[in-house]
Amino acid sequence: MSVPSFASTSFSLPFTSFFVFFIFSGTSCLATHANTTRPPRQLSVNYYAKSCPQVEQLVASVTSQQFKESPVSGPATIRLLFHDCFVGGCDASILIASKGGSKELAEKDAEDNKDLKVEGFESVRKAKELVEKKCPGVVSCADILVIAARDYVHLAGGPYYPVKKGRWDGKISTASRVASNIPHANSTVDQLIKLFNSKGLTTQDLVALSGAHTIGFAHCKNFVARLYSYRGKGQPDPDMDPKLLHALRMYCPNFGGNSDIVAPFDATTPFLFDHAYYGNLQKKLGLLASDQALALDPRTKPFVLDFAKDNHNFFQAFVAAMDKLSLVKVVRGKKHGEKRRDCSMHM
Repeated sequence: MSVPSFASTSFSLPFTSFFVFFIFSGTSCLATHANTTRPPRQLSVNYYAKSCPQVEQLVASVTSQQFKESPVSGPATIRLLFHDCFVGGCDASILIASKGGSKELAEKDAEDNKDLKVEGFESVRKAKELVEKKCPGVVSCADILVIAARDYVHLAGGPYYPVKKGRWDGKISTASRVASNIPHANSTVDQLIKLFNSKGLTTQDLVALSGAHTIGFAHCKNFVARLYSYRGKGQPDPDMDPKLLHALRMYCPNFGGNSDIVAPFDATTPFLFDHAYYGNLQKKLGLLASDQALALDPRTKPFVLDFAKDNHNFFQAFVAAMDKLSLVKVVRGKKHGEKRRDCSMHM
């Protein structure tokens, strides 16, 4: 699959063909309705069939253009959806901007969300702007984020799947909820399974959704400990391929270095949504400790082996897991939700 290169701020390293580095500049619980006589409609693929039948085409016109101009929009938007759904549910609370002078920061400004790239937010903003012109006040930001993430999965070579719609936007966005509700680069499999289970997701869902790391990049700070003093023992992670270790050390020093440098999660096909990520884990080519751990733990290893062998099985499991993820604590109705005109501001 031919994918456009990143902007001119990126560069590739010559020392080996399959390690690619880039520098980027800067770098289901249902709520009840207030109206007890008329409960809100259930989520469905055809939710906007009458009120905004062209919503998916409108969003697609934005995502396709964004993907051509800036391919990083894909992994950025998919990651944005994950961070939204894991913190308080899929309610677009991640898109809210912090208010000046407020004591409590919004989710997007939490320490763990500071690396979320602007391209993800811009994809949703542009799609929402276009949808508002055609169907004002109808489609939620939460639904647009779910649709856009699906589009990018497909644009990168992954499966196209139907998306249930009908979410409302959440009224709460606080930074203090973030840290305990999202996976971290050094999370253990125990911690990951517990966290995913708390969202109604199984161990298979965990491994399938981790496959989103088939595209995207991570900053050095997320894996530098693996290179020099893994688990504080003064030695690199023994479960990292020596060639990968050498490559990463060249551009990610133990101290200092350029904080904008990033490395691909998938060193073999970093721009293609496929099952190569799982094959990489088998070869000790996982970038994050939390990724590599999936190939070592007996609870997750069977799924890694299955997905590494069969791309179809991975796609099938990924689609099922994304559907479940997109239904986590969905907000419905005016009592708990809103339909924002501007995704960054509460009504």
